[in-house]
Amino acid sequence: MVPRLAVGLLLLLTLPGCLTYEYEHEFWLRVDGSGTVNVTGRPALWTAFKALGDPEDPDGTATKEAVRELFERSGLEVERVTLTHRRGQAYLFVSASFSDVSRLSYTPAFPDLRVALRADEGRLRLEGAWQRPLDAPDTGGRDREGLMAVRFHLPSRVYGHHNAAEGVERGNILGWRQEVGAALDGGRLDFGAVMDERSILFSTVVLFGGAVILAVLLLALALWAVTRRGRRDLEHSG
Repeated sequence: MVPRLAVGLLLLLTLPGCLTYEYEHEFWLRVDGSGTVNVTGRPALWTAFKALGDPEDPDGTATKEAVRELFERSGLEVERVTLTHRRGQAYLFVSASFSDVSRLSYTPAFPDLRVALRADEGRLRLEGAWQRPLDAPDTGGRDREGLMAVRFHLPSRVYGHHNAAEGVERGNILGWRQEVGAALDGGRLDFGAVMDERSILFSTVVLFGGAVILAVLLLALALWAVTRRGRRDLEHSG
């Protein structure tokens, strides 16, 4: 009984939705390019990838105040900054909204991310890459374990993607990941997707509205047929 339970727990932990990341960008995107981004990571990785804090100073690690200032200076509206703990390690988390995902590249908050969303023959094309900046400070070897990821919750039907780790998850989620060690060594994480230019919500509303209109028309046709038949019956009986 115990071995079976252990195997079940192992399988559960290996499911895509149960993966945890030591450093992660997670985007909720709209078709107009606006959206929300959550960034979570160990303070040392914030230093290594976004140059916050000083790895040589024990008291100079990335802080909540520094994260907020960095994102606000980059033109984002910061909604929340927290310091959480997982397995005894600290993680900095920020949630912020933006007006155009294509304008995030090269800002102080995203020296490690290149991303663009553009219209392409009636569809939307998302393209980008994540890579550690060349001038980012070194954090040493103790922070090399685990995975990092870039993930997108896309607003519309996905037609294709560039090597997403688990393919399309739950209909509209794509994610790309690599080992933290490879990321610290300069590993490049390319990502891309092609999607509908109409949001899932818009398509659903149009479909629902069309179904309602069709139902009303059928009901009206049925009432017209019943009324016409009733008139004929009255004329014949008269």
